[in-house]
Amino acid sequence: MQKKILSRIVAIDFGTKRSGIAVTDPMKIIASGLCTVPTSELMDYLKNYIKNEAVECIVFGLPKQMNNQDSQSEVHIKEFVTTLQKEMPSMKIERQDERFTSKMAFDTMIASGLKKEKRKDKALIDEISATIILQDYLNKK
Repeated sequence: MQKKILSRIVAIDFGTKRSGIAVTDPMKIIASGLCTVPTSELMDYLKNYIKNEAVECIVFGLPKQMNNQDSQSEVHIKEFVTTLQKEMPSMKIERQDERFTSKMAFDTMIASGLKKEKRKDKALIDEISATIILQDYLNKK
């Protein structure tokens, strides 16, 4: 009997300055915030993470405006994804609608009782947004 390798799914809330990262457990049931990294270091971070963890897919948020047009940040995401596909051609890359994730992240912070000072932490908002993107992706599956 062949042993099945458990792998994770990584989600990224991509930003021009920093990107929030979330990851599933190996059973791909629960999405959890992992960290926030400066976007300039994101490629190196992903390469290192994937070297140490089995990852089957990377999910990027798909930023859309209310009229369903791409938001301004989509240009930067597409550039990064193109580079990522060249660096890791066998990695599966998916997209997930990310409308309202920042608002949902902020609301989650309020609901969990975080103090006002902590709710100003944009890196934490990005990490929670990545977690919401990943959970939405898992729910869709």
